[in-house]
Amino acid sequence: MSAIRLLVLGAVRQHGRAHGYQVRNDLEFWGAHEWSNAKPGSIYHALKQMAKQGLLHAHETAPSTAGGPPRTEYEITERGTEEFLTLLREALTSYDQKTDVLSAGVGFIVDLERGEAVELLKERVRRLEEWRASVTEYYTPEEGPESLGHIGEIMNMWVHSADAGAAWTRGLIERIEGGAYTFAGEGEPFVGVLGEGQENPYATGVPHEGDQL
Repeated sequence: MSAIRLLVLGAVRQHGRAHGYQVRNDLEFWGAHEWSNAKPGSIYHALKQMAKQGLLHAHETAPSTAGGPPRTEYEITERGTEEFLTLLREALTSYDQKTDVLSAGVGFIVDLERGEAVELLKERVRRLEEWRASVTEYYTPEEGPESLGHIGEIMNMWVHSADAGAAWTRGLIERIEGGAYTFAGEGEPFVGVLGEGQENPYATGVPHEGDQL
């Protein structure tokens, strides 16, 4: 799974309707260009592809009164929302997702209801424990990695990754169950997008031909 689809669908969904540069600006505001493949070319390509796939609806807009070129504004469709939620749930439960996918999932976790978020994270812990158990069928951590030669370091790394991932997830579950954050249906959500014309202190400032589309 690539993080770019989840990130782009989520960014458009948060705005309701957004042109490509707004989506790019939001993702740079979140630092996604540093921890994922959300580079300008990938973002604009994803917008066009998902519009062709019926996940986004492309609205042609008139040129600005200042003489700027017309831009395409995107709005998430019903199919797009279904895809977004499917990707989000997968990102939160799968133990073998890359860090960028998990990061994107956590970034949109409050788009779910609190109870569902907790259940998904518990499923993630269960899968991590299952994965750890499969590793320790061949490797006994108590005997140390040397027992299998230097290859044992690989399994040692897997066990440590599973333990760390499970500990972090349990901590997140505890915070959510304790009332942290505002989830779907609970009131005004956290505003994580930039308003029109709002300066982005984390923007790369590197122009791209897609910025004007």
